[in-house]
Amino acid sequence: MLTGLAIRFTLRPMIPPDLPVAEAIPALLQSLSARPNAVLVAPPGAGKTTTIPLALRTAAWLGGQKIIMLEPRRLAARAAATRMAHLIGEPVGQSVGFRTRIDRAVSDATSIEVITEGLLVRRLERDPGLAGVACVIFDEIHERSLDSDLALAFCLDLQTEYRPELRLLAMSATLDGARLASLLDAPIIESAGRLHPVTITHAAKDIPHIRDLPDAMARAVRAALADHPGDILCFLPGMAEIRRTESALGHCGAVVLPLHGDLPPAEQDRALNPAVNQRRVVLSTSIAETSLTVPGVRIVIDGGYRRAPVLDAGTGLARLTTRRISRAAADQRAGRAGREAPGVAIRLWTSTQQRGLAAFDRPEILDADLAGLTLACAAWGAAPANLRFADTPPPGRVETARALLRTLGALDDQGKLTDGGREMAALGSHPRLAAMMLAARDGGEMALAADLAAILEERDSLRGAASADMFLRVAALDGRAENADRGVVFRTRQQAGQYRARLKTRAPAAGDIGFLLACGFPDRIALARGGDAGVFRLSGGGTARLPPNDPLARETCLVAAGLEQKDSARITLAASLDLTHLPPVLTAAITETVESGFDAVSGAVFCRRRRRLGQLVLEDRMVAADGLQTAAILARVLCEKPDLLAWTPAARQFQARVGFARSIGADLPDMADTALADDAAMWLAPFLAGMSKLADCAKLDLAAALRARLDYAGLAALDRDFPAEIALPGGRAKIDYTQPVPQAQARAQAFYGLRETPKLAGGRVALRLALLSPAGRPIAVTADLGAFWQGGWADARRDMRGRYPKQSWPEDPGLAVHVDTRRPRPIA
Repeated sequence: MLTGLAIRFTLRPMIPPDLPVAEAIPALLQSLSARPNAVLVAPPGAGKTTTIPLALRTAAWLGGQKIIMLEPRRLAARAAATRMAHLIGEPVGQSVGFRTRIDRAVSDATSIEVITEGLLVRRLERDPGLAGVACVIFDEIHERSLDSDLALAFCLDLQTEYRPELRLLAMSATLDGARLASLLDAPIIESAGRLHPVTITHAAKDIPHIRDLPDAMARAVRAALADHPGDILCFLPGMAEIRRTESALGHCGAVVLPLHGDLPPAEQDRALNPAVNQRRVVLSTSIAETSLTVPGVRIVIDGGYRRAPVLDAGTGLARLTTRRISRAAADQRAGRAGREAPGVAIRLWTSTQQRGLAAFDRPEILDADLAGLTLACAAWGAAPANLRFADTPPPGRVETARALLRTLGALDDQGKLTDGGREMAALGSHPRLAAMMLAARDGGEMALAADLAAILEERDSLRGAASADMFLRVAALDGRAENADRGVVFRTRQQAGQYRARLKTRAPAAGDIGFLLACGFPDRIALARGGDAGVFRLSGGGTARLPPNDPLARETCLVAAGLEQKDSARITLAASLDLTHLPPVLTAAITETVESGFDAVSGAVFCRRRRRLGQLVLEDRMVAADGLQTAAILARVLCEKPDLLAWTPAARQFQARVGFARSIGADLPDMADTALADDAAMWLAPFLAGMSKLADCAKLDLAAALRARLDYAGLAALDRDFPAEIALPGGRAKIDYTQPVPQAQARAQAFYGLRETPKLAGGRVALRLALLSPAGRPIAVTADLGAFWQGGWADARRDMRGRYPKQSWPEDPGLAVHVDTRRPRPIA
């Protein structure tokens, strides 16, 4: 262990030796000289953000290369670099510099570069080897932003495959250290203790609703101003709550300053610089939770909420939600009160609520849109599942992202990166915005696309405007909107300038806003739903709304580039779209179908041609139905409702003959009603050619249609083994196959001379015979005619002779000959 004197010597005079993290620096330096990775856990106020990079500058393994430190926010990156530069007596941008998405201060002499997380991902995509970088520091790693997780996964992969000497250091004030140490295969180095003690108090009652938070915060601020010395740092979830709290703090006796990411740098600096002879109340979002020191703060009042984007799995839309912070975040916030002197942390929730908070905030990778991550992984050359993430990206979300990337043309059908996808990844924006910029066809469209991309990446400069029209936001960049947020406009212009530079265009912005937006949001085409102003159907499914008084609410078609999901999807940013002037990505996705159906009211077949884009019907018109399709539809309708078919007795008898033949093993088609309905297109449709409505089907010869189901051999076998009628000595008799046992009936005289019952199926099946009187009434029904002649006939003969004396009633009909010389009557 080094002595205190050695520590001070090692830290050099530029590093304040009284910071708590100083005690951990020797162990950290020793660890990183022996192995590539380390995890540093130091409480809020320990000074790790501004001390550790400076302490590593003289490490032998650095070898004259650069240290990169990641910060989760632009403000923290700029403040950390400025503070380190001040400690070594240099202006920022020389030895210590910073780089964010919209501004930078770096030079060839920069050896410590503080950057925001997304920039490291972009750099790794351009330079997978991180040339000239010896160490990457992940500050505030516990926040688990999507870009931080992705950058760490790439760095671990780079270290494993190509650069084992690359140092990776993860730092946090509150961290599940064991889990991260396992991921990095690294030791945990801890710096214990706060700089100053902080007294924590909880409210007696929980706030009933989030809408009551600004008033509760204002009351707590007024009480704290009266009870405690020092400046106050208040944590609120968003700008709306900050504005309402600021309004409620009028004439409180202190300077009230907002602090959030949308403020211009000069106004952010007001909150970060001490005031002279005035107490300050800083109303901040979670931007001040980590990395930043707000000087003079002795009191922290924590509302206990934060804003976080969450992907709605049902709609595929990201929605900003207000949620409770974790216990780890509450400790981070409380630590802000003890950086310079003993302090007080006032929590506006009860101790009971405190025990119910989650231990850590939920990682963004589990809830976010993963399109950018999936594209970055494809450009890196590894699937997300094959990289080392602290939490594996949800497979369902990854597949949803891949589907979008295929739609945008970034991935092919096999999931491989296309040339266009490589260009999208190189632009360093969300894949949607990259696809939009790459779709521009000339310099003017490139400039407009760059402006649109920057507008969509920043907060809405016209938040609360009367219209969602993107044209108004583009106009705001040109200074044509008096009510635009100047800070947002400033940052948007900076980012748009960077995109224009990457696209190599200096032309003035020109083109069709809707056309360009559609290239990046092909699943957000919105078609007006007839009758409801402001209600639109989305090509990706579902509906979205605009206020009825929005000028865009009367448009036929929009591109909904901004959607906010609350109780229902609300369109926040959009542009009108000309359906006759669609980009290639949409025209390629349009499908055309011809759909036919049956109108039960008219009893006729209809046919309509539809052009669809996703879930939208762009065109729907009636066309002449195809003859074959019409016949197939009529056949299906007729068989689903057999009572609509012209079932004649002959047709039913043929159906029954086939059914009986099958029941004893004949190899014939199934002609039961259900089987006929299932196979209607095959057997019935050909007989409906030329018909278009049910009324035409009255002409259908159903028996002929059924007979046509059998080939010549099958029909011959059926007629031979299961004939429709049989020959009798006195005529012919039809066989009724609808009976449980086939039955033939005729006048008794027709059977004279027949000694045995005729048989079917080559003698395997005996008929039942029904003998009728001259009046057609049953005399007897028998399955054994010979036995009947010898037995029951005698009684029947006596009865019939009395009733019909002119008819022949022989004693032994089996030997008799039919002698009726009258004109033969038809045998039933």
